[in-house]
Amino acid sequence: MPEISRFYGIVIKMFFAANEHNPPHFHAIYGDYVGEFDIRTLQMLEGDMPMKAQGLIREWGQMSQDDLMEIWNSQQFKKLKPLE
Repeated sequence: MPEISRFYGIVIKMFFAANEHNPPHFHAIYGDYVGEFDIRTLQMLEGDMPMKAQGLIREWGQMSQDDLMEIWNSQQFKKLKPLE
């Protein structure tokens, strides 16, 4: 699973497989914590990500939402800017 971005110890990844399930989503890893986030709503679909990390991920997701949907739809990898 390619790494799309990394910030504050959080790694954002996305699968690139024709059979990847909907809704459009990305995966976040923070130490031993993981989360799967809906690109459209930025809500955590599943996982155990701490609330503070979820907030940072949502903030990053808002600024990257259009690019995330483009990556999901095109299945073409590109790196995105980290949260600063």
